[in-house]
Amino acid sequence: MNEFNHNNQELLTLVDEWESKLLKLPQETIANRRNSQNRTIKQILGHMIDSASNNTHRIIHLQYQPSPLIFPDYANLGNNDRWIAIQNYQDENWNVIVQLWKYSNIHITHIIKNVNIDKLDNEWITALNKKVSLRSMIIDYLRHFKLHLAEVDDLINQN
Repeated sequence: MNEFNHNNQELLTLVDEWESKLLKLPQETIANRRNSQNRTIKQILGHMIDSASNNTHRIIHLQYQPSPLIFPDYANLGNNDRWIAIQNYQDENWNVIVQLWKYSNIHITHIIKNVNIDKLDNEWITALNKKVSLRSMIIDYLRHFKLHLAEVDDLINQN
């Protein structure tokens, strides 16, 4: 049994629960309300897509590259905001964003399910010079995902 089965199942359940909720949101809510990082719901979901993409690449690289791996760190030093701006999620079609978010996360659970357990202690070095193991990165993905869903929920319930 894969040690990440519970995390994967919880991630898939959240994606399933949130997809219809997200698609029902009015344009004003997804495009105008902003969190403490000045991100709209469209931009938060875009960031979550970027996170799925970057983590997918890290998971794959950490299974065949030498450890510790030096890999571009999009999440620190403001690069994640650059990714959001360059891709202009704010003007992207909402249905496209939601579907890309959904399928990126379904795919990452597939990748995690197939990870080589002998590589779980392999590490990558962040831009802040911190070593992160493949195992801890996979475990932390769900926490990060839920953190951003909580931000979205706060914006939905904002008066």
